Amino acid sequence: MYKSPATRRYMIRMAVLMSVYLIALFAAVRIFRHTDIAGVPAYALAIAPALPIIGVFWAVMRFLIEEPDEFIRMLLVRQCLVATGFCLTVMTIWEFLQNFDLLPPGNGGFGAAFFWFAGLGIGAIYNKVTMGTIGNCA
Repeated sequence: MYKSPATRRYMIRMAVLMSVYLIALFAAVRIFRHTDIAGVPAYALAIAPALPIIGVFWAVMRFLIEEPDEFIRMLLVRQCLVATGFCLTVMTIWEFLQNFDLLPPGNGGFGAAFFWFAGLGIGAIYNKVTMGTIGNCA
């Protein structure tokens, strides 16, 4: 299957960002569990794993800009719209359940990014079912 240069760049960006994410996450967990880090360094370390995740959002949108094939772009846009709708739906319900004390505070690490990425998968399945193909994202 032919992959456009934009697709190849997207895949490299994703591989790099996910590698950085895993390294930052494992480092942060280890340091928080085995040291008494506090203050500004603790905040910086806690935010570190979020930065490559933010980079993933950028990479997906950059791919949308760089991909020359309009059909692939349409599939990606639809996939991202499904992801956004799914994420907003889950997080809205979750917060109302918490507001009425039906769920405890916090989310056990399952935040908006997790549900947006899950929504990308749902969007890819939707594309597969409706178009007979999966877009290049997810």
